[in-house]
Amino acid sequence: MNRIFSGIQPTGNLHLGNYLGAIRNWVDLQGQYECLYCMVDLHAITVWQKPDELRSSTREVTAGLIAAGIDPDKNIVFNQSQNPDHASLAWIFNCVARLGWLNRMTQFKEKAGKHRENASVGLYAYPNLMAADILAYLATHVPVGEDQKQHLELARDIAQKFNNDFGVELFPLPEPLILGEATRVMSLRDGRAKMSKSDPSEYSRINLTDGPDEISQKIRRAKTDPDALPSEAAGLEGRPEAANLIGIYAALARKTRDEALAEIGGMQFSAFKQALTELAVSVLGPIGEEMQRLVKDPGYIDSVLHKGGARARAISQPIMQEVYEKVGFVQP
Repeated sequence: MNRIFSGIQPTGNLHLGNYLGAIRNWVDLQGQYECLYCMVDLHAITVWQKPDELRSSTREVTAGLIAAGIDPDKNIVFNQSQNPDHASLAWIFNCVARLGWLNRMTQFKEKAGKHRENASVGLYAYPNLMAADILAYLATHVPVGEDQKQHLELARDIAQKFNNDFGVELFPLPEPLILGEATRVMSLRDGRAKMSKSDPSEYSRINLTDGPDEISQKIRRAKTDPDALPSEAAGLEGRPEAANLIGIYAALARKTRDEALAEIGGMQFSAFKQALTELAVSVLGPIGEEMQRLVKDPGYIDSVLHKGGARARAISQPIMQEVYEKVGFVQP
């Protein structure tokens, strides 16, 4: 069976974009692949994190994955720092990857901004660690959003160069999986900006822990335009807020945009928002309730992460032994 690796930043406040863009797809992939789902806490510290908040957020995000339907018995659910093979392989990849490759990574430029000289080396080398995350398990497929495709391409380049440098066929070239409608969910306040926990406005996003009243209020206040909904997706061009809300509705209903518009096209936004609220509450409500229950049991969450880490190491350790042998390290 093909193997999937996918990671999520454990920085708290899971929202609708995380759910529709990643987590629900992970749930759907269960049974089709051997799946490793990772809270990437090593990636998280490429920018400063308060230690207590990082621990709390790691547990909260793990609770969110389980509440959304990921079975930790059928899948490997763990936090990245449980398995030191990620860091070990990342260092080897630091010596395989070329500076020119990393200089082309647009996400570093966006995150570092005008202060790139003050950015951490970890933030710069982040893509090499991402490659190690995937290749430590010889993963064949990676569910990614559009903003991560460039990093996956780099992982493929690193895998190919390692194989060529050492005359082996050890690492596969992992393939991207981009699934479903609304893989990029936008802000409820600005249809041109990605939904993000860092947005100062709580009304820009629906958190997975929001209750029915909060969901209703946020959708009611979501930015729209004065025109009725079109009858087909082509009519959404130049209407970013309308396109975003229709995309959310379609994804929650598991329909294409055209299928959704065949049902609700012609509606005024007041009526559409009520329909969207009812749908969002029906899908997200049970997840939020279960997530809050799990967060109150950190002992259970920690046991899931510990067991998942042990299972992850059982896969990566023989692969790393082969890597060390090929590189020329003396091993026991």
